[in-house]
Amino acid sequence: MSEQSNSFDEAGKPEYRAYPEDIPSAGPAAMDLTGTVDIPGDLAIPVETAAIGSDTKLAQLTTMRVGGGAERFLIAESATQLADHARELWETDEPWLLLGGGSNTVVCDEGFPGTVLLVRNSGIEIIADETLPAGSVRVRAEAGQDWDELVAWTVENGYSGIEMLSGIPGLAGAAPVQNIGAYGGELSQVLHSITVYERDSDSVRELAAAELELSYRDSIFKHGYEAVVLAIDLVLQHGTPADGGQAAAELSGSAPEKQVKSELLGQPIAYAQLAAALDVKLGARVPLQRVRNTVLSVRAEKGMVLNPADHDSWSSGSFFTNPIVSAKFARTLPFDAPQFPVDPDPARDTVTTFEELYNGVEIALPTPGAQRTEPRIKLSAAWLIEHAGVRKGLRLGGSGAAISSKHTLAITNRGGATAADVAELARYVINLVQTEFGVLLTPEPNLYGFEL
Repeated sequence: MSEQSNSFDEAGKPEYRAYPEDIPSAGPAAMDLTGTVDIPGDLAIPVETAAIGSDTKLAQLTTMRVGGGAERFLIAESATQLADHARELWETDEPWLLLGGGSNTVVCDEGFPGTVLLVRNSGIEIIADETLPAGSVRVRAEAGQDWDELVAWTVENGYSGIEMLSGIPGLAGAAPVQNIGAYGGELSQVLHSITVYERDSDSVRELAAAELELSYRDSIFKHGYEAVVLAIDLVLQHGTPADGGQAAAELSGSAPEKQVKSELLGQPIAYAQLAAALDVKLGARVPLQRVRNTVLSVRAEKGMVLNPADHDSWSSGSFFTNPIVSAKFARTLPFDAPQFPVDPDPARDTVTTFEELYNGVEIALPTPGAQRTEPRIKLSAAWLIEHAGVRKGLRLGGSGAAISSKHTLAITNRGGATAADVAELARYVINLVQTEFGVLLTPEPNLYGFEL
């Protein structure tokens, strides 16, 4: 997902969030290794929802800020509108694109040849649930709710579970599609259920998290399941006082309630880089607000927090996913290539040969619960890119796109990039990595109108 997102005021109009003053930012004087480029006037700020019309470009609605127009735009400001619009569009069989914060979408320069449905229903509420254990709380967020504003709300109210996911851009409805994650946390760890409008049944349904087959940046939505997310439910934990209850007692005193609640302890720190930034050991528990501020700071140093003056944040975040390969293949890589074991995929109970397929034999399906005998390994896409010879700030001649000046996993818009520029640079990186290591990188954002 991208590292930039828009928030919306009470009228549903997008606006930039104020950048926390106490967190480092590249600022207006951000170093651009590829040269300073003037920001085109029509891309300097996102288009207001109320101003969306036939001349609106996808460049104004996506964080990479590239892409042409669309045949028409529809805006859903409630879950009912979202379901109704989706039903109508599916009935026509015309091409259409569901667009939230635009943080994981790159559209070609020719634009989208159909309707773009904008998700703009927002809101957060507590859902009563007597089945939850003591200390847990069920929180529902509308699909169009800005994700980082949701995280900020949970921290302010003393609920732990997603504080390490601060700064991830986009809207809540996209979170289960991608199974977002960062710094040792993943949506699958806290997701209770989602509410969807389902195409096949023509009905609104609630799906338990277990039904979504969530895995690394994956879900059933990426494998043919046709539904639109209307809301998501999370199960979070009440933060624990660091002083044996003194903070909780202060809630009835003079200290501002939200300030005290944000000082409650969050979940154990499970990511080495975050632990180092916090100067604590892995497994330590740290006040919620401190975790959030530190995550935002670390992300800002990588150009992964919105800053309109910093072209490194004009991106779709990490452009490539970390490849997952067999352990056998991983052993062929240099000894210093980072490798992380992951859970194996279900294995097929039999092998279907080409001859059997020719004779009409059906492909053998996985046996439930079966496991591969050989573990799989997740590699670091950033390490592969850097060691294939791609440097920070790299830009091909005449291109408006460049590798981020802060890290090599992001492709950025230096102010005048086209979708073609982004695609050209992505292909260049893919070819270098494949030639050097035999690994084929997979793009993380959704691409429309072109292939890599």
